[in-house]
Amino acid sequence: MNRIEAEELVKQHVKGDFLFNHMLATEAIMRASAKELGEDEEVWGLCGLLHDIDYEKTKDNPVEHGVVAQEILKDADVPEEVLRAILSHNYMNPDAPERDSKMDHILVAADAMTGLIIACAMVKEKKLSNVTDKTVKKAFKKKGFAAGSRRDMIMECEKTGIAYDRFVEISVEAMKEISERLGL
Repeated sequence: MNRIEAEELVKQHVKGDFLFNHMLATEAIMRASAKELGEDEEVWGLCGLLHDIDYEKTKDNPVEHGVVAQEILKDADVPEEVLRAILSHNYMNPDAPERDSKMDHILVAADAMTGLIIACAMVKEKKLSNVTDKTVKKAFKKKGFAAGSRRDMIMECEKTGIAYDRFVEISVEAMKEISERLGL
């Protein structure tokens, strides 16, 4: 599956703009992190783009998140490592496989980081261009700010060899690169 096919499939299953933009942002961070780690940017990008393809279908039954994605993606030409990362990123599913690859860890870190960065942009005149690494690091320390953005998940970046400070830099830069598409 190439990127264009993946986006078309996502559009068939995701109707909300906020969720779609979150998936684009996660894709951007995944690609940038893959580049940093010398991994396959296309494969990692697919993982970020597809990771919440079933979210709208499973939001009322979060344990199924990732499981339904496997069904949606079963006939698509999606690498096994991507399918596994999508399944393992659901911390609410007790049967999800343990995260053990760099892709697994970066997916959960990127997934959480997008919310934190978008929340920062919202208080900075709704512009990613006004968000700096310092802004995000300061917001990270405020427990009530973007409370749904799990800090423990963001810290999984360190399990890949990317230090937290560097991951913030990578993430902010990656999202700024697609800011026009995100409307921020």
